[in-house]
Amino acid sequence: MPSPHAAATIALSVIMFALFAQGRIRIEIVCLVLISLLAVGFYFFPIDNESGRTGIEIAFGGFGHEVLITICSLMILGRGLVTTGALEPATHLLGRLWSYSRGLGLLCTLVICGAMSMFINDTPVLVLVMPILLTLAARTGTAASQTLMPVNFAILIGGMATTIGTSTNLLVVSIAEELKVPHIGIFDFADIALLAALVALPYLWLVMPKLLPNIRTPIEASPRKYFASLHVDTSSAIVGLSLQEVRAKAGDGVEVHGISRDQTQFRRRDAAVRLNPGDIVHIEGALHDLQQASERTKAPLVASAIERAIRHSPSEDVVMAEVVIGSESTLVGATPRSAQIGDRYGAAVVGLYRPERALFHEALDAASERLEVGDVLLMRGQPDRLRKLQAGEGAMILEGAAEVPRSLLAPTALIIVAGVIFCAAVRIVPISIAALTGVIAMIATGCVKFDRLGRALSAEVIVLVAASIALGRALLETGAAAWMGQGLSVALAPLPPALALASVMAFAALITNFSSNTAAAAVTTPIAISIAANLGIPPTPMVLAVLFGANLCYATPVAYQTNILIMSAGGYRFRDYVRAGLPLVFIMITVLSLLLVLKYQL
Repeated sequence: MPSPHAAATIALSVIMFALFAQGRIRIEIVCLVLISLLAVGFYFFPIDNESGRTGIEIAFGGFGHEVLITICSLMILGRGLVTTGALEPATHLLGRLWSYSRGLGLLCTLVICGAMSMFINDTPVLVLVMPILLTLAARTGTAASQTLMPVNFAILIGGMATTIGTSTNLLVVSIAEELKVPHIGIFDFADIALLAALVALPYLWLVMPKLLPNIRTPIEASPRKYFASLHVDTSSAIVGLSLQEVRAKAGDGVEVHGISRDQTQFRRRDAAVRLNPGDIVHIEGALHDLQQASERTKAPLVASAIERAIRHSPSEDVVMAEVVIGSESTLVGATPRSAQIGDRYGAAVVGLYRPERALFHEALDAASERLEVGDVLLMRGQPDRLRKLQAGEGAMILEGAAEVPRSLLAPTALIIVAGVIFCAAVRIVPISIAALTGVIAMIATGCVKFDRLGRALSAEVIVLVAASIALGRALLETGAAAWMGQGLSVALAPLPPALALASVMAFAALITNFSSNTAAAAVTTPIAISIAANLGIPPTPMVLAVLFGANLCYATPVAYQTNILIMSAGGYRFRDYVRAGLPLVFIMITVLSLLLVLKYQL
């Protein structure tokens, strides 16, 4: 029989899983209650263990654990990539593929991410691709909740194909070598893992998205369509193009009204006119479409003279806000150019929306049009300068200003994240140190504002990680994990090798989904080698069963740190992991066990 401490910990684990699966109580409440029960229980009923940790250290140690520090740091690094717009080129490239075919886009993403994770640690791969997937979901109108989890699991599957794919693989191999198991090379089991990945790929691609909730992230932009201008210069991609070709280049969401060249106006009927540097192209569209058109044509929405007047530091926050002209505003009757908004307030007028002109198709010049009551100006500038304009001119800023990426810092953010990934991939330093150093560099360079760090973090994720670490330690320190392993060894003695392999793999998967893959590797590897000796079979396939099982962390969010990283971003609940991940666990256990039996002729 297990000790009282072990029995209580097992019972607490079962209760926590049931509460998570039901979803009736908020997950952070369940986690805090779990931590409290562990702390109170170990305080009144102290535990003797080899590690020397006190009950309080077991219960509250998760809040200072390196895994939690790593997860929070990686969230902040992802925030830095988003706020600087560093992944925009990759987003546009994948966006074209996803726009052509969502299914083909998801398939290519699954394959690419799985291949990358064979040689790079799983977590950096997810940190690199998650902001891209979130941006694509917003721009293409797809649900991020139906893509993040399949991609995450593809990364985890790819990571178990080589010994350098995850730290868990290295741990299992090193423990096995210490126990006199023959050396396992980097690619010795890649054939088995890749064949299993091929079997799992149709499930990830076609079935899993249908099992996940359809939670769409709307684009943070106004539905209003603004009249704006593209200012053509020598570096623009539309120099020499005809008006008809400009329409195709700008995108479907933008309507091209005409061209201004000195004092000459060319309208839509002048489709053969070709653009020269200095021309102004009059367009109309929603904020997101205007930004897309500017990026695709490489023509700014603001004239260079105004850009010089409102020059600001790359690290300063800039927003795109909608400013309504009220009846008492001093801007009524003036033009943005005559009001010298750029010189006086350091803000640029990007576009103009006039409700009563919505049915007319002639273009309005946002810079020289006389403003009327009810007009809405789309303005870009620093928040404090826009507030001064609101107070000084009697205008009103609407809620929901969109933050403009600090694009000048995009190369810096990419270099920082690349450095973190490189250091973690080649194991110069642990990923926790690399990620925390990257966060410090992000803050120091202005890629992420210190007072905005809270936007990148999720309180629910922090508490969940701390609770899972506490529970995992409790299972180890109380002997609950060892007791279950000993029972497994006795139960598997009379079974044939194929069932023994599957059972060991399932046991490792059980531990990794409720504790950690490190605990699964540490507890199950010695047991598996002992079972192999009792059954008279080679130890290598049994060790590989542990290695694969410790990587099957698909059924709960606490199983692996990448599962937690996507939880808040995808809007997932605990039962989403069970519903979509548990079938994948069964598929992988079945396929991997059969492949091990065939390869080693058991």
